[in-house]
Amino acid sequence: MTLARILVVDDEPQIRRFLRPALAAAGYDVIEAENGADALKAVATAAPDAVILDLGLPDMDGKDVIASLRGWSTIPIIILSARDREAEKIAALDLGADDYIEKPFGIGELTARIRTAMRHRVDASKAPSLVNADGLVIDVVQRIVSRNGQSIRLTPKEYDLLALLSHHAGRVVTHRTLLTSVWGPAHEEDLHYLRVFIGQLRQKIEKDPAQPKIVQTEPGVGYRLVGD
Repeated sequence: MTLARILVVDDEPQIRRFLRPALAAAGYDVIEAENGADALKAVATAAPDAVILDLGLPDMDGKDVIASLRGWSTIPIIILSARDREAEKIAALDLGADDYIEKPFGIGELTARIRTAMRHRVDASKAPSLVNADGLVIDVVQRIVSRNGQSIRLTPKEYDLLALLSHHAGRVVTHRTLLTSVWGPAHEEDLHYLRVFIGQLRQKIEKDPAQPKIVQTEPGVGYRLVGD
């Protein structure tokens, strides 16, 4: 069996020394790059299945690596980010990164995010017609949302939000992406619209809206639908 190959791009030797054996133990073949130029070369020549990318690289900004890769590749990209670089995380996601992990991080969470990102890329051409999340069933074809066979009535905007999140199930979707996709580019800064509609949506689809399990908040960044 051929192991999935992961490219780790980070200029910190201790991070690479931690990730190589940890990812190998999780069943991955690991290759490394210390800077952006080597990362781009490795994607082109070594054909990895996913990239773990630090934003702070010595020769170029990690966001430039994302922008360059997205010009010719759909490879899953997981960002490693320090907690105080929230704006950069958002920009990286908007440029096409699949997900992010904050430093410090746990290997279990990282491998789960890798699996989700890789699965999403494989399934991207055949979006699922049914999405299940904590007992909720989203029928994308018929535009029906139900629980225990009972239809849940959503407004068009509420449904559009839920459908967009379900299309990216397991991955964070930024505020900007949600706003521009549902309300249009003129509303990309109208976060109050989003908060109001997310609140309304949770009231209808969550078993306990005060502790949402389906639509989870990524503070300062966006929202994530957690599917089964």
